[in-house]
Amino acid sequence: MSVPGSRSRVATRDARPADLPAVLALVRQHRSEAHAEGVLTGQTPGAAAAAGFRRLLADPAHRVVLAVLPGPNAPDGGASGGELVVGLAVLGVDPLSVVLGVPQVTVDNLVVHRDHRRCGAGAALLAAAVAHASQVGAAHVVGAVGGHEAERQRFFARMGFAPLTTRRIVSRETLARTLAAWQRGGGTVPAPRRPPVRRRPPVPAVALLDAADG
Repeated sequence: MSVPGSRSRVATRDARPADLPAVLALVRQHRSEAHAEGVLTGQTPGAAAAAGFRRLLADPAHRVVLAVLPGPNAPDGGASGGELVVGLAVLGVDPLSVVLGVPQVTVDNLVVHRDHRRCGAGAALLAAAVAHASQVGAAHVVGAVGGHEAERQRFFARMGFAPLTTRRIVSRETLARTLAAWQRGGGTVPAPRRPPVRRRPPVPAVALLDAADG
């Protein structure tokens, strides 16, 4: 699909198994820009990544949507009608929102290749999210944005997204150690350390009197 009323040549389509290399490249870029290389590097062994990607594509609860530039913008110059993948978004439906009767479509891992930004790819991916929301009867679209992703934060804000919640992440090993410490301490979790509060030095009484006289 294309963005209605847009002059952009960017189109969107569902991902296919052969798109895995392009998807992994975009995921690596996304994690790098979000300063989350340690969370997901995209260096999963080929066979495991391919199998996982096929499972994701077959999952009815998710859609992997790609933004593509067709024709002359493709690496082969368009001679074979090829296309260039320039963006990615994973669409889903929040399960709890369905239980509550107000289904929400989620947009995860929205990323546009750094060399093809400001050409309509992000808008095209969000248009796909709107179409998906219409299909599943969702009244809202929720986008996941990292706290360090200033450019992506601005993009979502320009598109009308309002702040909703903060998502935190922890490794399985770290969480297991924290829970073990919590159990040993009788269910008490240490309070998080807070930065020291800088207090202003007291103003001398003479200065206060001078100010009052003035």
